Amino acid sequence: MSPVAIPELNATPYKTSDLSALDWNLFPDGLKTSGQHPGIYELIPPYEEWPKSVSGPTLWKAEDYQNSPEKWTKPLTTEEIKELGEAADKFMASGMPLTGMKQELFPLPILGPYFKELRKEILDGRGFVLFRNVPVREWGNHKSAVAYMGLGTYFGYFTSQNSRGHVLGHVKDLGEDPTAKDRVRIYRTADKQFFHTDGTDLVGLLCMARALEGGESHIASTHNMYNVLQAERPDIVKLLVSPIWYFDRKGEVSEGEEPYFRSSVFYLEAPNPDDPKSERRVYARYDPNNITSLARFNSGPNAVIPPLSPEQLEALKVLEETANRLCLHMVLQPGDIQLVSNTHVVHDRTAYKDWPVGSVDEEGKPRIRRHLMRLWLATPEQEGGWRLVHPDSKEKKRGGVQVHDVPPICPLDAE
Repeated sequence: MSPVAIPELNATPYKTSDLSALDWNLFPDGLKTSGQHPGIYELIPPYEEWPKSVSGPTLWKAEDYQNSPEKWTKPLTTEEIKELGEAADKFMASGMPLTGMKQELFPLPILGPYFKELRKEILDGRGFVLFRNVPVREWGNHKSAVAYMGLGTYFGYFTSQNSRGHVLGHVKDLGEDPTAKDRVRIYRTADKQFFHTDGTDLVGLLCMARALEGGESHIASTHNMYNVLQAERPDIVKLLVSPIWYFDRKGEVSEGEEPYFRSSVFYLEAPNPDDPKSERRVYARYDPNNITSLARFNSGPNAVIPPLSPEQLEALKVLEETANRLCLHMVLQPGDIQLVSNTHVVHDRTAYKDWPVGSVDEEGKPRIRRHLMRLWLATPEQEGGWRLVHPDSKEKKRGGVQVHDVPPICPLDAE
């Protein structure tokens, strides 16, 4: 088969979300997720214009933190848990749906000022934190979800995570086939997740229950990875910064959208209009499972996009190996909340074996199978977020997955 040519570098003009026609009973926070979009090609510079290395507060190494958990963990105190729980109780008593959660509806006089300062560290510093001690077993799914989403409003805006509008997601093994990459999202299986970023600025994971074995978490500094690759394999960096990569939408598309889009893996921030000479930081947006799942479009006589080249396959392999070499390991316990910046931190999860259905613990109580509640949080640039070269950079709910006008929902368990 002759190779398929890469189309001209152009993109469908982006239109700001039209909120005027939305039913506010269905969108009670007054906002809509903007969805997946490729980078603006003319703002993705050629490799020769990229920095040879990155420095500053976003750069870290695993050895900086592995034996110093006090630097990146925040055990919630009895007083802070009480404040969080009382705010959750008041919100639940108000009758407001979870999809209408806003910061002003969830006042935290003690934790709020701390979260404001921590948000800066997450966005422009190391990019991660681990909260501990949320009493999830005592509170149960509903109150835990309310407290978690209330906490989340201090860091960003909830974006939809799938075509069904889930702004509260659930990472849980639903028995789906992980080899069906073209239609199955790996978070709904027990399979390994490779290092990746999620489709918006921040991702939060609240651990409700651990697996029998595995399911451990790793994170790595994107900027440390970039520096190592620039020193060891600049040829691979050149591939990763080029908009030659196709990403699978996995059927989550609105009318008129292609089932995939083309973009790069690494980006440079958009220029600062107030200071054109200021630094443009490196950031990443990718998931290898959305790159390697396109066989139905890039193989066979009816291929419409080019297959991955041997060089691209090697680049993905080296990128994963580099993240594994540089990563920080952590194990989430019930009541832990991991919050990570997708711009400059990548994360993965090991495969896991869950408790057998119907098994009981030492007290004869039913075992709770592995369950994490997930939030995707957007931080638009006018509120301190990075200047993305994506067309929705100034949307409050930038990124995420939005199909047509599907409204947000907050299921309290996986469905």
